[in-house]
Amino acid sequence: MGFMDVLTGASRDMSDKAKNASEVNNLKRKILYEEERIVEVFADIGKKYYKNPDEDPAVLKALCDDVDQRRRRIKQMRFELNSIRGYKICPKCDAEVNEKFQFCGVCGARLPEVDDEDMNSLESNDYYTESDSFFSADTIKNY
Repeated sequence: MGFMDVLTGASRDMSDKAKNASEVNNLKRKILYEEERIVEVFADIGKKYYKNPDEDPAVLKALCDDVDQRRRRIKQMRFELNSIRGYKICPKCDAEVNEKFQFCGVCGARLPEVDDEDMNSLESNDYYTESDSFFSADTIKNY
């Protein structure tokens, strides 16, 4: 292996790292946008209800469906983000596990795959619905 081969390999590695960093930043930006939009939709729901408590439930339902759709997108993007970094998050114990494994080494739970049906499901106890932590400054998790 000659000097030029080593140099070419090193430049290829640097290019791949730059591409991954760009993808990570792009995903983080998209996640942040979706989270900000969810806060705006929650505010819209509150305003509509405050102005007219007898509002047509279909109007509020459409806004709630928008929030759920954004939550699904965030879940997918977080999965992609973790895959770029080479790990998965255990759905039971939140442990970081190498992406090549199918089961968590901490609790033994099956780790999700991007094409699993549960990737489109939403947990009822996530930080959007169960606590006020979503609205605080330290909500970013799994980054």
